[in-house]
Amino acid sequence: MENSSKNNYLIFAVILSIGFVIGALIISGTWRKVASSNVTIAVTGSASKNIKSDLGIWDGTFTSESVSVTDAYAKIQESNTKIKNYLISFGFTEDMIVCSSRNTNTLYEPQSKGASYVPEGEKSGKVIGYRLVQGVTVESSEVDKIDKLSRTVTELINQGVSINSEPPRFLYTKLSDLKVEMIGLAAQDAKIRAEQIAKATDNKVGDVRSSKTGVIQINAKNSTEVSDYGVNDVSSLEKTITAVVSVSFSLE
Repeated sequence: MENSSKNNYLIFAVILSIGFVIGALIISGTWRKVASSNVTIAVTGSASKNIKSDLGIWDGTFTSESVSVTDAYAKIQESNTKIKNYLISFGFTEDMIVCSSRNTNTLYEPQSKGASYVPEGEKSGKVIGYRLVQGVTVESSEVDKIDKLSRTVTELINQGVSINSEPPRFLYTKLSDLKVEMIGLAAQDAKIRAEQIAKATDNKVGDVRSSKTGVIQINAKNSTEVSDYGVNDVSSLEKTITAVVSVSFSLE
């Protein structure tokens, strides 16, 4: 009986020892898995695409001056008609042309001889004329035509129109949808970069741990301008949109 009891104790001790070993192996394997899952790789992906503006906006101002406000009004009305006719002959429809209200400025004789303008507070009180100012805007999806208009509209000076042409603005109206697309492409680029690095170190890319989208840069084509607040070029017909995404992946 005594020997049988000793044998039972021995068997129990062996089983217990084996259990400790197995438990240690399980704990060790789990620790290694947890430790490896805490290893991450951070990469930055980017994507660029050339786009062409699909909306053009041109602004101009024209003026008339006369010693009589009635004559000044008649002159600016004549200029208004000439500008509209010119724009229509250019291929724009009337609904694309918007004229602002007219501002009337009273011109005073300067107190200083030879002065070309009258500083505020130095008016002599003698009215020498009137200047009327009016703005005109054209919006069109025919962006090439808007671009050409901005460079040729001053031909109206030959018709007696005192006009000033502002630089045109060019916009891309589908920008919201395009931004989503570009962020997705930048994220794909980040994963490709991470996979290349992981492969070089005999690892595999796991789940995404964190991601951060950078600002969108919309530059004139071939421009390298970058801003922390993003760039939104409106001066160029041809543009390049660039998105940047920073992503952290786990390694397996």
